[in-house]
Order: sequence, then C-alpha cells, then structure tokens
Amino acid sequence: METKDSNGNVLEDGDAVHVTKDLKIKGMSKTLKRGVAIRNIRLTGNPQEVECRIGKAQIVLKTQFLKRA
Repeated sequence: METKDSNGNVLEDGDAVHVTKDLKIKGMSKTLKRGVAIRNIRLTGNPQEVECRIGKAQIVLKTQFLKRA
C-alpha cells in the first residue's frame, strides 16, 4: 500500500517533508513547529506513519501532518 502525505502525494524513502501543523512530540521538551523541513524520512509498515530523525531523537510522525517538500 502507498504512503501518501496530507495532499495525496506519494512518499518514498529519503524524501523531504514539511510539517503542516505545530506538533507536541511525546518525550521531547519542545514543540515541532509548522513549516519545519524534515529530510530523509523512512517508510514504516504502516502507510499512515513515517520515521525520521529530529536532532538525535528517532521519532514516528503521522502522514496527515506532513506535506512533501
């Protein structure tokens, strides 16, 4: 099954995405602000989630809050 961003664009491993909404991340003290670019995403087994690295933290984000860059 294809992994798609909030606009319906197909995402692939290594793509760059932008955050479309301020997100409070569990376990992190700061909020991930709207418009932040995230590079080198990795697809997971779930088509509604992607893995990425923010600083030194490895996190999983919902694709409904991402837009392909």
